[in-house]
Amino acid sequence: MKKIFITIFFFAISFAVEAQELVWETNVNKALEVSNKTKKPLLLFFTGSDWCGWCIRLQKEVLKTPEFAKWAKENVVLVELDYPRRTPQSAEIKKQNNELQQAFGIQGFPTIFFARGTTKDGKINFQGIGNTGYVAGGPTAWLAVADGILKK
Repeated sequence: MKKIFITIFFFAISFAVEAQELVWETNVNKALEVSNKTKKPLLLFFTGSDWCGWCIRLQKEVLKTPEFAKWAKENVVLVELDYPRRTPQSAEIKKQNNELQQAFGIQGFPTIFFARGTTKDGKINFQGIGNTGYVAGGPTAWLAVADGILKK
C-alpha cells in the first residue's frame, strides 16, 4: 500500500513539475533566436498580468496546465509581453512591449499572436500566423484553436 501511495505521489509531482518547467521569455530578441534555431513559431502572449481578469483566467485555466506545457514544448517558443499596472518593469521592457503592441495592433487583453520573425539590418520583421485570446472550455478547447492556427 505504501508503494502505491509513493508511486501516485511521484506521478502527480511529475505533472506539476512539467507545468513549472515552461520558460516564458520576456525579451523578444532572445525568443527570436530560439525560434529560428528550433524552427518553432513564437507564441506572443499580450497580458495585463496584475489587473486583467480574463488574462488571469486564461493563465489559470490553460497556460499553467500540464496539457499546455506539453503542447508548448513541442510547438512554440513562449513570449510574455506584460502591461502591468502595479508590477515594476524595466524601461527597456516597457519600450519593447509598447512597440510590439503597436506593431501587432493589440487593442485588448489577453491576446495571443502566433508569428515567425526574421532580423534584417537590426530590425525584426514579423510574419503573423494568427491570433486568439481566451477560449472557454479549458486546455482542450484552447489547444484545438491553437492547433488550427498553426496548421494554416
